[in-house]
Amino acid sequence: MSDANTLRATAAAWLAQDPDAETRAELSELLARFDGDDAEVAAEAHADLADRFDGRLEFGTAGLRGELGAGSKRMNRVLVAQAAAGFAAFLVDRAASDPTSASPSIVIGYDGRTNSDVFARDTAEIMTAAGVRATLLPRALPTPVLAFAVRHLDVSAGVMVTASHNPPRDNGYKVYLGGADQGSQIVSPVDAEIASAIERAATGSVLDLPRSDDYVIAGDDIVADYVRLTAAVAGRSASLAVAAAAPRVVYTAMHGVGWEVARRTIATAGFPEPIPVAEQVAPDAAFPTVAFPNPEEPGALDLSYATADRVEADLILANDPDADRLAVAIPDPSGDGWRRLTGNEVGAILGWRAAERAKASGDSSGVLAASIVSSPALRTVAAAYGLESVDTLTGFKWVSRVDGLIYGYEEALGYLVDPAKVRDKDGISAALDILALATELHASGSSLAEHLGAFDATFGAFASSQVSLRVSDLAEIPRITSALRAAPPTTIGGYPVDRLDDFAHGFEQFPPGDILRFWLAGDESHDGSRVIVRPSGTEPKLKVYIDAWSTTGDAAERRAAADSVVAALDSGVRELLR
Repeated sequence: MSDANTLRATAAAWLAQDPDAETRAELSELLARFDGDDAEVAAEAHADLADRFDGRLEFGTAGLRGELGAGSKRMNRVLVAQAAAGFAAFLVDRAASDPTSASPSIVIGYDGRTNSDVFARDTAEIMTAAGVRATLLPRALPTPVLAFAVRHLDVSAGVMVTASHNPPRDNGYKVYLGGADQGSQIVSPVDAEIASAIERAATGSVLDLPRSDDYVIAGDDIVADYVRLTAAVAGRSASLAVAAAAPRVVYTAMHGVGWEVARRTIATAGFPEPIPVAEQVAPDAAFPTVAFPNPEEPGALDLSYATADRVEADLILANDPDADRLAVAIPDPSGDGWRRLTGNEVGAILGWRAAERAKASGDSSGVLAASIVSSPALRTVAAAYGLESVDTLTGFKWVSRVDGLIYGYEEALGYLVDPAKVRDKDGISAALDILALATELHASGSSLAEHLGAFDATFGAFASSQVSLRVSDLAEIPRITSALRAAPPTTIGGYPVDRLDDFAHGFEQFPPGDILRFWLAGDESHDGSRVIVRPSGTEPKLKVYIDAWSTTGDAAERRAAADSVVAALDSGVRELLR
């Protein structure tokens, strides 16, 4: 912790340049407590200042993300202004170093979280004054619309102000590059170059940064173009909804910005309008009906289930608050409530659908891609259709960059079904593709539940689970992985470990990373399994990904075998980490 005098001077300098009344008041009150006569209160204020000012919110490949508030380790207008100035300098320098490059340009989007619109306008003003031609999206819109706009407008870069499905008090600053990067999120070493430019921008006061309001506010045509091109994903499936009874669909925006664009896209594709979860349809930065606005979290879909029960729905589609992720739920085949499909289940059947599209078009040159922690099911689909499959590092910034990509996904509910249009996960186009598939199945007297069984029968049954260990001290994570390297288990959950892939010094095409991948031997009931251990990239957690697969017996026997192995491995992993 920094000494008291240094902390106070740092906080006072920050306060002097803060253009925001709310965070100025917050920091002024904290400094008053720090300067007060009550030693206990002053000590608490000292600790609070240290938490806010010892270091900076780190800029990385995911940009910036953190809690709103005053301080260099919080999301606020000072930090965003510094980020905008640094990123602008990076773009200007990059254009100047390439004589073939056009003048730098950027498109900026924002969601419905607290201060997202303010951060977006600050960015547009600073970029414009720095010589970067800036376009601001017309209102709060989904992240996929911004990612689309980077490619569609052929600009140098994009910024999306969003914290996706983080807690309500968070916000973030997500960065994309155009040109050779094709509208994908940034990767190393560019993140470090931008971070250095931000550090240089942070040496002066943000009040001295030039600003200009001579930026362009995009018209609704950018949204209309996104809707029109996304609607084409459905093909002719909507005609089946007219010819036969369409599945009844419930949709939730999870208090985010997805509903307007999702509704327009579904209507343009020709499907009946979904039934929205009324309590969650409008953007609300407080996310009042959910403890955590992530459709993967327990309880997040409870209102969707209640709505679906009331209207006797066949399908639930749930976007996260910035609509780049999709959750899908179906009536539980047991007849007891609803079952949310895993990201791997949705990823597999959308991959199967992409392979079928490629086959129908006569194109066998496409690539199916997934992150290394996603199910091996997609690789099996690719092999069956004569397509190439690629595993990438975790994160859609890697999946989206695969050459020849026709479909990609990651197990954390991220899917890319139309990479010609957008190079990031897109929960709206994925929702439409699932709706089209569900409609086709419904018209033929089938369902998504039966389709999952058909997948097991065709390719084998793939089961998965995840174990997360939250730590209070980040140093605990490398201690655990180092111990696993030094003395790797010979069995997990009763199954013998066949081999270990250690990524510490790089493995195959992958760079060095703190990743361990255990392969376990199969038996008479299943083909094999694996366990992957890695640190979370966004939270103080160690994550363990468990997968098993079986091609023995009929579909039901395969499913039972794969599920049984995963259950045993899950227990074994928990015991191992205890």
